[in-house]
Amino acid sequence: MKNSKALVVIAFVAIYVIWGSTYLFNKIAVTELPPFFLASIRFLTAGFLIMLIAKSLKKSLIITKKQLLNTVISGFLFLVYGNGVFVWALKYVDSGFAALLAATQPLFVLLLMRLIDQKKMQKKSVIGIVLGFFGMYLLVSQSEITISEESLLGIFMMFSCVLSWSYGSVFVSKADLPKNFFVSTGYQMIMAGFLLIIASLGFDEEWIKPTLWSFKVQASLLFLIVFGGIFAFTSFNYLLKIVSPEKVSTSAYVNPVIALFLGWYFLDEEFTTQSIVASVVLLTGVYFITSRKRQ
Repeated sequence: MKNSKALVVIAFVAIYVIWGSTYLFNKIAVTELPPFFLASIRFLTAGFLIMLIAKSLKKSLIITKKQLLNTVISGFLFLVYGNGVFVWALKYVDSGFAALLAATQPLFVLLLMRLIDQKKMQKKSVIGIVLGFFGMYLLVSQSEITISEESLLGIFMMFSCVLSWSYGSVFVSKADLPKNFFVSTGYQMIMAGFLLIIASLGFDEEWIKPTLWSFKVQASLLFLIVFGGIFAFTSFNYLLKIVSPEKVSTSAYVNPVIALFLGWYFLDEEFTTQSIVASVVLLTGVYFITSRKRQ
């Protein structure tokens, strides 16, 4: 019992801190590498390494056809669209700002669960949604952002990625997937990796040899594979089966704080007064949603 509690705490630290820093490393990597090419290398490498770990732990890699199909679906929702397209949009949006957009995930999770489960919303949930959407409006209505059509496209695509990730969270919490979290994560990453290769070829991306990457890009990808991929994503899948999807989505209001600081400190990203107000309003809304009583 104590061990399971410790694992839950460690898993939450992983999705809070490590994922908060992945915005910075993705932003660095995507400045030199095509986004789908980058994501395919990240997830294929991480996926095969996870499978090796599972095999060394003597876990069975055999899965049913239904489980395989579900790993393809969840891999697409989380990693192909939810992450691959999000990384593409980072070319046009600051990493800290992107993290704030991703913080809207609990709003989408709650709305999707309302539509799927037909449960009546609590007052805290309604307040949270109102504050959340008002915060989003303040965030994206800034003149510094709206003057760029590319930024607007990036913001729109990021919102669609958050929706994809949110639906994936609800889907995985109910889907028939391999019981072992290493095996489940490994299959999701490998399936997503192959889909991302198809996407990369479809968009005619240039495949650049690792020897031609700068050191900072090599280091960023290593971090994204080992920590952002293997450790954090396995923790994420573990938590989705142990606690509710809403609680897992609380990472959405810790990640932005870390991402904003790292983006400001390492990439000299600007953070306007309106962005500060918007983030406070938005994250307060997220707090109302995630702190409500479970029905």
